[in-house]
Amino acid sequence: MPATTTPRAADPPSGGTLDAVVIGGGAAGLNGALMLARSRRSVTVIDSGTPRNAPAEGVHGLLGLDGTPPAELYARGRAEVRRYGGLVVPGEVTSAVRAAASPEGDPRFTVTLADGAILHARRLLVATGLRDDLPDIPGLAGHWGRGVVHCPYCHGWEVRDEPIGVLATGPASLHHALLFRQLTDDLVYFTHGTDLDPDTGARFAARGIRVVDAPVGEVVTADDGGIAGVRLTDGRFVPRRVLAVATTPWPRTEGLDGLGLPTDEAPGGAGCRLASGPAGTTAVPGVWVAGNATDPTAQVGASAAAGALAGAHINADLARADTDAALAASRA
Repeated sequence: MPATTTPRAADPPSGGTLDAVVIGGGAAGLNGALMLARSRRSVTVIDSGTPRNAPAEGVHGLLGLDGTPPAELYARGRAEVRRYGGLVVPGEVTSAVRAAASPEGDPRFTVTLADGAILHARRLLVATGLRDDLPDIPGLAGHWGRGVVHCPYCHGWEVRDEPIGVLATGPASLHHALLFRQLTDDLVYFTHGTDLDPDTGARFAARGIRVVDAPVGEVVTADDGGIAGVRLTDGRFVPRRVLAVATTPWPRTEGLDGLGLPTDEAPGGAGCRLASGPAGTTAVPGVWVAGNATDPTAQVGASAAAGALAGAHINADLARADTDAALAASRA
């Protein structure tokens, strides 16, 4: 049903304390904020404006919104959060720390932005996403998100039937090759110094995957601006139009050291992620995490769902704390 009253402003009185600050304005952060704002919680999203999928032409695998440009999707999300009284502000977090709890023991946090603004909050949702580390090969990074892809579900249909090369970075690349083989009959696996056991080599051969053992020296750009192929260190040139690379994920934690959020190993044994429990809970009371910062493999839909779940749990936690405070006050 449409709201019959104006949503409560998400900006507390000067010097006041927000119910929640969401750090990160991607799918996870915005959906978490949406759940909180619709529950009439005062919430502010800090959006750095640098989502992981910014180079992509469209978001894929998201039911009803497949192919939507990322910028358009996030613009819609920001508008939806604001519709319910939430705030979305551009900025970078330089510091986030635990502050003294309320007399009832309710957590408190202080968040400082690069422009000097200071926000006070009862709860935090960290949805900062991750940074993809690419192999240090000349010419590779410039094609990221277009000719250089990492996810067969995000980009696979768009590169189907192209000559694809899988640039091995570790054990995850073996599975990568089988997934991309589903999309093309012309697949080359560049071992690039990684190991390929005989059994896997036989499996690749059975699927028609050609293996190249020489390291890749550079990625060569075509006249049309796309990828022409790769130059091996032995001088040979292998034509390719697409390179699939299993990146090394690192959560974006700039400014968050003061929270003491623990990390653990990312799936596949490379990189790391922010450790989380059910619904994005963390070892730090009052802090939740959602999206690629804790689940590097999550696509946009999964990240949004995780943000929504975290937002609902934050609201439930605040409701419990509000009730505890009201009960204490009634007995005073």
